[in-house]
Amino acid sequence: MDGCLFCKIINGEISSEKVYEDGEMVALRDIAPQAPVHLLIIPKRHISGADGLRESDAALAGAILLTAKRLAEENSLENGWRVVTNVGEDGGQTVGHLHFHLLGGAKLGGFGGCVEGRG
Repeated sequence: MDGCLFCKIINGEISSEKVYEDGEMVALRDIAPQAPVHLLIIPKRHISGADGLRESDAALAGAILLTAKRLAEENSLENGWRVVTNVGEDGGQTVGHLHFHLLGGAKLGGFGGCVEGRG
């Protein structure tokens, strides 16, 4: 998708700190982390958001959640972690490409996903 920040990262036009990649998705470190571990898991195919998922995307959605579990294990988040996706402007989505935030490494606050005492 032209102009999409995440599509540019996936295509190598913008550098990022990738921590995982396979044929369907990439995971990278968030540039403005809200927790000690804050990774973004992004499907390579442009999907506008969770509201753009189709029934045929069920396997991809499951693979993303299993990747989140694997990344949580690799980052020693045994005390707990959170996966969040924002949908639309009112839901806090700032990039119009489906992505999931994996947060952990400290006690997380309420629904905002931030570490207690951090924004």
